[in-house]
Amino acid sequence: MNILTEKFSTPYHSAPFNEIKNEDYLPAFKELITNSEAEIDAIINNSEEPTFENVIEALAFSGEQLDRASNIFFNLNSAETSDELQQIAQEVSPILTEYSSKISQNEALFNKIKKVYDEREKYNLNEEQQMLLSETYKGFVRSGALLNEEDKEKLKKISMDLSLKSLQFGQNVLASTNNYFKHITNKEDLAGIPDAILEQYAEEAKERTLEGWVVTLQYPSYIPFMTYAENRELRKEIALANGKKSFDGGEFDNQNLIKELLNLKQQKAELLGFKNYADYVLEERMAKSTTKVIDFLNELLTKAKPYAEKEIEELKSLAKADGIEEMQGYDHAFYAEKLRKAKYDLNDEELKPYFPLEQVQEAVFGLSKQLFGLTFEERNDIPKYHEDVKVYEVKENGEYKSLLYVDYFPRKGKRAGAWMTSYKNQYKKDGENSRPHISIVCNFSKPTKDAPSLLTFQEVTTLFHEFGHALHGMLANTQYPNLSGTSVKWDFVELPSQFLENFCYEPEFLKTFAKHYKTGEVLPDEKIEKIEQSKNFMEGYQTLRQIGFGLLDMNYHSRVAELEGLSVKEFEDNYTKATQLYPANPETAMSPSFSHIFQGGYSAGYYSYKWAEVLDADAFQYFKETGIFNSETAAKFKVLLSSGGTKDPMELYKNFRGSEPKVESLLKRAFG
Repeated sequence: MNILTEKFSTPYHSAPFNEIKNEDYLPAFKELITNSEAEIDAIINNSEEPTFENVIEALAFSGEQLDRASNIFFNLNSAETSDELQQIAQEVSPILTEYSSKISQNEALFNKIKKVYDEREKYNLNEEQQMLLSETYKGFVRSGALLNEEDKEKLKKISMDLSLKSLQFGQNVLASTNNYFKHITNKEDLAGIPDAILEQYAEEAKERTLEGWVVTLQYPSYIPFMTYAENRELRKEIALANGKKSFDGGEFDNQNLIKELLNLKQQKAELLGFKNYADYVLEERMAKSTTKVIDFLNELLTKAKPYAEKEIEELKSLAKADGIEEMQGYDHAFYAEKLRKAKYDLNDEELKPYFPLEQVQEAVFGLSKQLFGLTFEERNDIPKYHEDVKVYEVKENGEYKSLLYVDYFPRKGKRAGAWMTSYKNQYKKDGENSRPHISIVCNFSKPTKDAPSLLTFQEVTTLFHEFGHALHGMLANTQYPNLSGTSVKWDFVELPSQFLENFCYEPEFLKTFAKHYKTGEVLPDEKIEKIEQSKNFMEGYQTLRQIGFGLLDMNYHSRVAELEGLSVKEFEDNYTKATQLYPANPETAMSPSFSHIFQGGYSAGYYSYKWAEVLDADAFQYFKETGIFNSETAAKFKVLLSSGGTKDPMELYKNFRGSEPKVESLLKRAFG
């Protein structure tokens, strides 16, 4: 018996992590693909007249067990991978891509879909059904259903190559990150670094059976070093190692892979009738066109750059006082922290005791209850994939609403960063509302023998950010799984997450949970005031940084021909120079580890972070006008969250806000 092919007998049919063995995956995928193909064949061979129910709806509900197995496998490959799992991923990805292509390019199936689509007026469909029909038809066309047989084969091969190469890209970044560590034996080299961080470095050394301290390129290790270490040469060395990730000509170098990925995407776009991959992607976004995105980013660049330059001048004067004539990128975090402390008398280490992870989690749980009526109860009887993971049953009015997995600490098998994902989608079928299983994965500092996990304020906002995504998933209330939760236009998906971050800066809310883990003392008013004042600290610099990523992404995916005669480094420098505030370093490049666009789903979509900031600033402005805990405003926002992709996002937004979002809301919040 293969556990992945059976109906799970766990509470709420949750993933039976404790019973899954690595050798189960490949045979399970093969069997489940066969089963799913049989469901597709049943739709095709149905002799009845094609209808919305027997074609579109039947297709939406097909392959559920395969989707679940895929979610389990690929989520674990990000959060708890191993050499064996990565090897299986290399075998599984082409099989799944082939299966997907086989369906999306199945002529008999598409003919039935097209017939229903062409005759849609006669079906009297509700709004959600119309959206499902439209998205299904468009999805097939965008996957090559209208191509001839030869081009279909080409597209299938391109899709398979893309899935394998993007997987390889991520594996290279992870290996390159894990391969480096800096072993330090002289404590003087660690001057300026707070005791709690030193303890973390000592623990890392102990795990490697080394004396002294170890700094790695994992963010909870790397960021504090760059922020506090007084030793400039060491900052330079470690920053250089970080900037060389997958850019050192070695085994895990991604430069050729980037060119291969971009060429494949361009070929795919051209086959489907688009000028470039950016145009292909943006057809399905709120922004609609490459020109609109680049104009949007350039408008922000023009407005933000003077603020950014002024911020950097302030830092340079601090560095000059230390005898540094030309400040470099690796000096930024150190002097920004100095300036922040001078201006607001705040540093992460003195704030951290007020933000123990469990307290912050309780705060976000409490906020979810206050705004949306959700409660969270830990369950110890639900299987989990690692001992660090906790599982919560989420309820609304006492009724089961969702499962929430939280996985907070770094491990060797976990990729860097923070993300929300799903193990099971929500949908309604046969009179039952089948609820979602959602997961949040982060990389916060682990508890030590003397202290719980203490978060920097930025990590507090990270947790709120990912929880905003989780709410989008947990509150889902749609008919069909492929329109549920975060299945929305990509430049709309960051609205809930970025919206929730705003609460972290509201004094009345902060006071409810920012309490010293030892004494219970509430974070003093003057510090809360300074957090509020420091909200826009280095906002110009951060905005330029995000715009730089967005412009680079958009140009990679719309000007791939230019890359022919250039190195990845040259191309990157060309399209980020307008946003660069420090001298470029010839030895480093960020593109080879830019996982968002070369491994994740942000290809030609990185701009959506700034796009969604306009939405979130405008949405929170509405909350501030009506009262940040106003139940009517929260109820309207809950409708937006629970509607998933059932309506056009701009329509959803206008139903909530009463008008379209205004870019002025973002500029006002950022620069006053």
